Amino acid sequence: MDKKHNCENCGFRARYDNKPESLIGRIWRWHAGWCPGFKKYITSMPDEERIELAQRYRLKKYAA
Repeated sequence: MDKKHNCENCGFRARYDNKPESLIGRIWRWHAGWCPGFKKYITSMPDEERIELAQRYRLKKYAA
């Protein structure tokens, strides 16, 4: 069974987008750096979108 990731609609990600310095925002940013689900989500994107997202969230390993 192929399960879709809900990363695009994640409530914690939305909190980061609204207030990156909040506790929940910082936890999400830390989590996004190592989460296997987020890795699958971001690496499945077309290069242009992936790079834009990686730059927005300061995730250097996905920006290349």
